[in-house]
Amino acid sequence: MELRSQTSENLIFFDVNWSTKQQVLEELVNALDEEGILTSRQDFLNTVYEREEVSATGMEKGLAIPHGKSPFVKKAAFAVARLNRPLSDWESIDPDNKVELVFLLAIPESEGGSTHLKILSELSTRLMNEEYYANLFNAKNASEFLEALDADKAADTEAPQQPVTGKKVVAITACAAGIAHTYMAAEALEKAGRENGIQVKVEKQGANGIEDGLTAQDIKEADAVIFATDITPRGKERFNGLPYVQTRVAEPLKKGPELIDKALNSPDGTVQVEGDEGSSAGNGEKTSLLKEMGQGILTGISYMIPVIVSAGLMIGIAKLGAMPFGLVNDIHEPSFATHENPLFVLLHHLDKFGALIFQFMYPVFAAFLAFSIANRPGIVAGFIGGAFATGMHFQYWGVEGAVESGFLGALFLGLVAGYTAKFLNEKIKLHKNLQAMKPMLIIPAVSVLSIFLINFYFVDPVFGALNAGITNLIESAQGSGTLVLSAIIASATAFDLGGPVNKAAGAIAIGLAADQIFPLTPRVLAIVIPPIGLGLATLLDRYTVGRRVFDANLYVAGKTSLLLGFIAISEGAIPFMLRNPLITIPINILGAVIGACTAVFLGAVQWYPLPAVWGWPLVESFWAYFIGLAVGAFFIAFANIFVRYALMVRNERKSA
Repeated sequence: MELRSQTSENLIFFDVNWSTKQQVLEELVNALDEEGILTSRQDFLNTVYEREEVSATGMEKGLAIPHGKSPFVKKAAFAVARLNRPLSDWESIDPDNKVELVFLLAIPESEGGSTHLKILSELSTRLMNEEYYANLFNAKNASEFLEALDADKAADTEAPQQPVTGKKVVAITACAAGIAHTYMAAEALEKAGRENGIQVKVEKQGANGIEDGLTAQDIKEADAVIFATDITPRGKERFNGLPYVQTRVAEPLKKGPELIDKALNSPDGTVQVEGDEGSSAGNGEKTSLLKEMGQGILTGISYMIPVIVSAGLMIGIAKLGAMPFGLVNDIHEPSFATHENPLFVLLHHLDKFGALIFQFMYPVFAAFLAFSIANRPGIVAGFIGGAFATGMHFQYWGVEGAVESGFLGALFLGLVAGYTAKFLNEKIKLHKNLQAMKPMLIIPAVSVLSIFLINFYFVDPVFGALNAGITNLIESAQGSGTLVLSAIIASATAFDLGGPVNKAAGAIAIGLAADQIFPLTPRVLAIVIPPIGLGLATLLDRYTVGRRVFDANLYVAGKTSLLLGFIAISEGAIPFMLRNPLITIPINILGAVIGACTAVFLGAVQWYPLPAVWGWPLVESFWAYFIGLAVGAFFIAFANIFVRYALMVRNERKSA
């Protein structure tokens, strides 16, 4: 297996005067880009920076292995730098490490099990061999370095020492990118086991999938298990009943013998599927509350996006199918459920089916938000909290005119469900013969009851009062001037993207239009401006500020939001609002107000509730309408880009 095939002399830099970590990373990324390894230099650099925030890539004895797995990498490769002046501020597992030799690994996201990745995994493992590493470090030039890459295979051929204690430990290693730390941690544990006469077998869950998988016999014979992972290990239930230690993936590189000893003599506990599954930070290390919440919200969003996409597509197909017959705005009416034309019946039910799918948007979001915090015990309470947020309970209770809590309710109740289930799971201790009652009876019962009480006594009354107050504000503004009323209707419409405030604004705006008092222009524009603007932001950010400013899964949401915006489904922008409400909501409101008031001031008039593209021919002074739409959408796009970019730069300066 030739490592030199994954690099070249143009990617090896000796005795360079790069003085900061940022400069090292940028120069090595530039070299990879010039060699044609990357499709986007800046996007890959952003990926590397994001990986740096997960955990330290500095090792020990002067070594650092930054890396990034990205769709902007054409093929797996690595670049190397040996520095004239060691860097002492590179975050490392050894606090005293001064980085002198840097390997930057570029990993294609699409090459999960390729030979290229196996070669990079091999490099990570070999670097754990001191003699091999010394030969690389002492090479005089790039040519000697390339020879040394494959000349010494001591890491491959080192014979394992036979166990003399009779003890056996199994382990799982897994890091975020699935390459360097995964394999180096595995090698460190196996080496520590050999040195201490303990048999250690490690399953690596990396970019190549599961390698050296542990068999049922391996687990049966084991005395303990070590989870050295930065992500949720797969198949943790296999180890049920075994003493375990949970730690970060980098810990074995500096505390291999200590971890083995701890697993055998003073473990963190005994593996229980319902209690420990999914835990990723152990050994006393805890994720900060805000970071845990942020990860939970991202998890919920990632599972919610397919719901939004599928719902929007069903409605879009129904509307497009009804367009040639002039029934776009009527196909949802009950009369079409029994129409003599079977096509109309199908389109009617498809439109209703899309609306039904939207009802599960918040339950799915809240369920997986709670799951991220508490794992499986949190799913049920989270799902029910999301159902409360959509107002499903009002339908079953026969309550008319009640206002659901919407995205704020889903966010709040999802967090409450997660932390309630997590608290119960950690604090309730039962006899081993009664353990099954905890996840199947006690936690669901208590957490669901808690969600009911919190929603009944707090969420519904508080958010109901908030929404009622906004409704009263809109009603009291009916006698205001044209631009003031336009601004109020637009801001309320854009506030929660199809939620209760949006609906309240819609009911009042449609009533005013039906009485020919005030047209629907600000209402229909405020429906489409936020999703279109946020979609544009995900397309324009790298051209505007030279880098990506959104989380990776929001780029998928951005394309969906843009498409759904043109067919007047504002819910496509909800993932952005849930991820960063303090940024997204004010910008959405300002963009909608600016766009709507611009159109109204220029003379645009729309009396019909048709905000989608098929309603545009009915607009009076469409040029003014389009200008307002463009002004509002581009305001939202650029405001999001610049605000998020400024926050990213500030955070980078703080961490520098």
